[in-house]
Amino acid sequence: MSVQDELTRQGLEPAGRDAVLPFAVEPLDTRGRAVLLGPVLDQILQRHAYPEPVSRLLGEAATLVTLLGTSLKFDGRFTLQTTSDGPVSMLVVDFDTPDGLRACAQFDAEAVAAAQARGEADPASLLGKGTLAMTIDQGAAMNRYQGIVALDGKSLEEVAHQYFAQSEQIPTVVRLAVGEVFTREPGAAPRRSWIAGGILAQFLPEAPERMRKPDLHPGDAPEDAEFHEVDEDDAWRETRALMETVRDDELSDPDMTAERMLFRLFHERGVRIFAPQPIADRCRCSDTRIRAMLKGFSQEERDDMTVDGRIEVTCRFCNTHYHYDADEV
Repeated sequence: MSVQDELTRQGLEPAGRDAVLPFAVEPLDTRGRAVLLGPVLDQILQRHAYPEPVSRLLGEAATLVTLLGTSLKFDGRFTLQTTSDGPVSMLVVDFDTPDGLRACAQFDAEAVAAAQARGEADPASLLGKGTLAMTIDQGAAMNRYQGIVALDGKSLEEVAHQYFAQSEQIPTVVRLAVGEVFTREPGAAPRRSWIAGGILAQFLPEAPERMRKPDLHPGDAPEDAEFHEVDEDDAWRETRALMETVRDDELSDPDMTAERMLFRLFHERGVRIFAPQPIADRCRCSDTRIRAMLKGFSQEERDDMTVDGRIEVTCRFCNTHYHYDADEV
């Protein structure tokens, strides 16, 4: 059966770019989400003109947040933030339910250029050592939930696996990839655009004991210390093996679709897909919010912001500029 036949059978339209596709592989007790980002990611990255390795890193973070944020079943916000000592000192990515994505990076341009010259501009080297926090905000009336993992020479994929192991305790595999597409109109210079792909698969059997994982090796513990070896569930072992076959160039292939990727991975077992969830490039900043923020500062603080009788505020996410007469606020 072809991908289109399967879509027709399930009464679904293709997800296309900038939409998350939930899926289930019931024989393997596996559920997950796949996404292919195009114009939304390109708009976020192009408006800042980041160096190429910074754009790739922020693209990976945005893809990961999209996969995680679309799992929220309530009105709220999912935020990923890194704080580290590497050339890229901070990444911030917000997902506002049901579909809003925004992202920005803080970096040392000279340090990034030097890392590129040394051939050390991979994501782990750019981040360096520090922490990554994932925060779920359910609104003012509810408690926030935050999970924090260490950044210590790991890729974002590895950090995501560590987060799920210690915070969610759900067997999880994540694959992320970011790529560039070059197009050229007749008589025009080549144009670069960004695309990204990601897949998240989780093992969710009805029997919780099937989710058990082997204990960590006791290392230098006494010889009589107990060390329990637990065989990994066969269904989850198969899922992981299939996910490991996904290549970066497949995820970032402009001709690839989420349906084709899932069908390639799981067609032998049978994959069920659900209605896609669109993603939008949307910032929370507004004239009303900026005015309220400025009025919250003291007069002395506003005086320090004033140049020639005017105050200028630039949103670090969407790069929108707001201008006000000092007397207005």
